[in-house]
Amino acid sequence: MERTLRDRTVLVTGGAGFIGRKLVGALVDDNDVRVLDDGSTGEPERLPDAVEYVEGDVRDADAVDAAMADVDVVFHEAAVVSVAESVEDPARTNDVNLSGTVATLEAARRHDARLVFASSAAVYGRPSSVPVAEDDPTDPLSPYGLQKLAADRYVRMYADLYDLETVSLRYFNVYGRGQRGGDYAGVITAFLNRVREGEPPVVHGDGSQTRDFVHVSDVVRANLLAATTEETGEAYNVGTGASVTVRELAERVVSLSGADLSVEFGPERTGDIQHSEADISKARAALDYEPQVDLSEGLAELVE
Repeated sequence: MERTLRDRTVLVTGGAGFIGRKLVGALVDDNDVRVLDDGSTGEPERLPDAVEYVEGDVRDADAVDAAMADVDVVFHEAAVVSVAESVEDPARTNDVNLSGTVATLEAARRHDARLVFASSAAVYGRPSSVPVAEDDPTDPLSPYGLQKLAADRYVRMYADLYDLETVSLRYFNVYGRGQRGGDYAGVITAFLNRVREGEPPVVHGDGSQTRDFVHVSDVVRANLLAATTEETGEAYNVGTGASVTVRELAERVVSLSGADLSVEFGPERTGDIQHSEADISKARAALDYEPQVDLSEGLAELVE
């Protein structure tokens, strides 16, 4: 029987965002759920009625501490997730992604709450080989990746220094229903939005880049397992252990939509990595994590 979280008081920072809202939905029937979100990019109005919504900023230590009162588990999802935005404004994004994480860790330490942290595959940078494992070299290519790496290490350091129960989850390319479009959308959402408008999807570079796309429901599942595991103080990859080329992905989106379109190619993005795929053997062994939504099923759901 798969482990789950029940009868707990839970805080989700960034809980009005794409992943946070899905996580809240999985928790709310069996737990008292509180959300801390500044409302800048999320959609608080779409949260379930039973959720206690606290409008606040993770950079505000007092607001975080107040939201953490009586909390058993905090899922720290709040972040600026745009690589491009981190390049344009590294100071502000560092405040949110790193200082906000330290503020959340401090509040969790004061209130003795387990912390599950949304880290990122961006900590690895350009891997020397794939699949990439948790103990492979970390060499981020952007301020976002560096901020996530520093936060990831803080999370594990708090486990060592203060005996705080923490788990760091390194998300690969997350996708699913409810992901926003726009300049910084995930590539699947970007392709779908183009096709729905009758425009061909645009692949940057020659499309031979590979990515590990993990459905948001599997990311939620990994978070619930991390909230109940005894294997704390560790970082775990959250992906599928399989990858697809970006060109094939674009072609599959077009095919599933039934559109009479051809894939177009644009200039290669500066700093784009060539290959990315998660080694999930550690998460399988320690968390009992097993992805359940394959890419074909997930794409079909989105196209519908």
